[in-house]
Amino acid sequence: MSTAAAAPGRAPADGIAARARGLTKAYGSGETAVLALDSVDVDIARGRFTAVMGPSGSGKSTLMHCLAGLDTVSAGRVWIGDTEITGLKDRELTRLRRDRIGFMFQSFNLIPTLDALENITLPMDIAGRKPDDEWLDEVIDTLGLRDRLGHRPSQLSGGQQQRVACARALASRPELIFADEPTGNLDSRAGLEVLGFLRDAVDSLGQTVVMVTHDPGAAAHSDLVLYLADGRIVDEMEHPTAEAVLERMRLFAGGSPQSPGLEVVRDRFDGDGVAVEEA
Repeated sequence: MSTAAAAPGRAPADGIAARARGLTKAYGSGETAVLALDSVDVDIARGRFTAVMGPSGSGKSTLMHCLAGLDTVSAGRVWIGDTEITGLKDRELTRLRRDRIGFMFQSFNLIPTLDALENITLPMDIAGRKPDDEWLDEVIDTLGLRDRLGHRPSQLSGGQQQRVACARALASRPELIFADEPTGNLDSRAGLEVLGFLRDAVDSLGQTVVMVTHDPGAAAHSDLVLYLADGRIVDEMEHPTAEAVLERMRLFAGGSPQSPGLEVVRDRFDGDGVAVEEA
């Protein structure tokens, strides 16, 4: 299935941030080869929040890693903007990732001996680039980190550490932010905060976010959900809600409409896919 992370039937007005054609990734060779991605065609629209979902082993993290240049492809082509990254030399690829892509992961990957501000600016410091102070201030204030900049990671909560990681991803004003299960190590309240900040990064700061997640509530913050199964994009959903996402996942998994998982989501989310505050 060929898909674009934009409204069906039209190209996004402000362009494509990333795209792949015939993207194939196999691990191993011969009879033991495992096909993680099978001739995937995908466009990621600029200035939108795209979530990628699928069961374990569906290829969702592999897709993100290949689009971000973190993993090589077995066949096919990948572009960031107008730059084809398949075939780039290691040094060129490292520079592209550093200058044009921001990353968030389930583990926060903060340096424990550096304070929050030093962690935020670290990639630019390594590259010998001076931050845009006006943009950096906007990111820090959007993420509510102004009074935490002098704190080291051990002095921050999990949610605050992930906010620092989010600010680090945003600080260089990248073309794309890739987030791999960014709420996986957070409690529900901190996770909602981080998802809200990613949503604000798209709506208020004009960023482009691609997030891999297994959580229907997290996916409900996106503009579009892409569903992977067996290494292929098999469906997509515009304007997702948590319950609609879970129902679609249930259909792919062949589960029961009255499964316990669906009841949990009904309890935790209202009809618009917005998390209900816990007492």
